Amino acid sequence: MRHTIKPLFLAVFFLISTNSFAQEEVSQSEKRIVKNEISFEVLQLINGVYQLSYERYVWNNFSAALAIGYKGKEGIIKLSGIDNDQIKTGDVYYTGYQIAPEIRYYLKKTSNNNLNGFYFGLYLKFSDYKSTLSGTYIDDLGVNYDMEFDMKLDVTSVGFMLGYKLPVTKRFNIDFMIAGPGSGNYNFQIKNKKDLPEEFYDDLNDALEEYSILDFINSDFRFSDVNNKSKFSAFSFRYGIAVGYTF
Repeated sequence: MRHTIKPLFLAVFFLISTNSFAQEEVSQSEKRIVKNEISFEVLQLINGVYQLSYERYVWNNFSAALAIGYKGKEGIIKLSGIDNDQIKTGDVYYTGYQIAPEIRYYLKKTSNNNLNGFYFGLYLKFSDYKSTLSGTYIDDLGVNYDMEFDMKLDVTSVGFMLGYKLPVTKRFNIDFMIAGPGSGNYNFQIKNKKDLPEEFYDDLNDALEEYSILDFINSDFRFSDVNNKSKFSAFSFRYGIAVGYTF
């Protein structure tokens, strides 16, 4: 009797083990195919940007995405105000929105659900920012003037991006945009809301020479009461970390 039970036990154990192994093989080989993802950018929160993205799997490892964001006044990035003997202003905070369509290609060997793994692609980004600048100006005769300007900056940039999207659960991914170099076209405009003497603009241009950011502006551009616009090109760069939900 003992000799009969022992082979039966071994046979049952073998069948259970074989079935479990087969199920494991199937579960590992199966890929959960998803076609949509909604993500929220978390890294840009430190600069007061709230951005949502929608990504759609299109065809053959390609996807299309659209990101829309709003920039609030809060954030660690700001432009310091002017502070010299004649011109004193507060720091410059800017607000506005940004929109960025993208095309991505995911490396098939690193992806298990169409929308994760290593990827590279192209992006187009448009940003529209507004700000104000206020302060005081003292001319050569010691006369005080109040300053108040409205400023606007539109930026259109295109570039290449490289990243990795890490699956952390069945539904959630973490998207690491590692690099996004590109070129941007900047359209800057400033509007004076107070009456100021003509010599103010010369003193303003002299004060702004201390700001290295103006090295990007056309060399023949100077602020004046009639010329308050500038267009210039400069290097741009995208990066980020986003949390996404797939469905």
